[in-house]
Amino acid sequence: MQNSSFRIFTDSGCDIAPARLSEWGVSLEALTFRFDDSEKEYTNTDMSPKEFYEKMRAGGIAKTAAVNTESFATAFEKALAEGKDVLYLGFSSGISNTYNAARIAAQELRAKYPERKIFVIDSLTASAGEGLLLWFAVQKANEGATIDEVAAYVETLRPSVCAWFTVDNLTYLKRGGRVSPTTALLGNALHIKPVMHVDDNGKLIKVATAHGRKKSIAALAEKYKETAIDPKDGCVFISHGDCPEDAEFLAKLLLEQNGVTVSLITDVGPVIGAHSGPGTLALFFVGNKR
Repeated sequence: MQNSSFRIFTDSGCDIAPARLSEWGVSLEALTFRFDDSEKEYTNTDMSPKEFYEKMRAGGIAKTAAVNTESFATAFEKALAEGKDVLYLGFSSGISNTYNAARIAAQELRAKYPERKIFVIDSLTASAGEGLLLWFAVQKANEGATIDEVAAYVETLRPSVCAWFTVDNLTYLKRGGRVSPTTALLGNALHIKPVMHVDDNGKLIKVATAHGRKKSIAALAEKYKETAIDPKDGCVFISHGDCPEDAEFLAKLLLEQNGVTVSLITDVGPVIGAHSGPGTLALFFVGNKR
């Protein structure tokens, strides 16, 4: 990141690989997860997505934990003590308590460092949707924008970042209380796939259903065509839960239907995948409405 007067922070809810975040000049705070049969806690970098989803397919149940206030305070204070301002862009408050922990840490640190600026921004999205908003923030900083300008830009852009999802198995959404046991049972038996999006409040909600996996993927492509501000030349991210072929199929549909090339295909990491399961496929772009 070219602007060295401030540091940008995010969390592992963004599903952007740490190596890429390092290239962007972004610091990462990690959520954790563990399986029910073990007390050991992991971060996304401790276990590959492939291994994680294999464990889930074998019946493993994973639970996640938000980044705590102390971790944020330690990370933010290091930058503040170096004379840098801080901008944190975080996992949707409609899904995780991580943003709130960062907000509390910032409140405490503002009293200690009154001369410094600390912005804590709720992305109101998840996975590579958070990552896409982060990417735009980094580009703005690289143009030489001040921290105030980057924060204002992100908050203006935020309502336009569209996040559309589908899953291959409703069992995992049932565990999280997002669908009823009856809906999950019937949906799995009849191969009915939900089409969901992250709403204006940052919550994941079901919008429609499709019969079969291919149709649910086609529905994601159709949502892009319907709402993308720049369908032929927009920035598009895709994330997937160990289903790279489906991600490539979606990218192909977008290219064939709109002439747009997907900018990034990334994994849905364990902290998101614990709730959505293997076979999750998600599409992110800037649209005229969420």
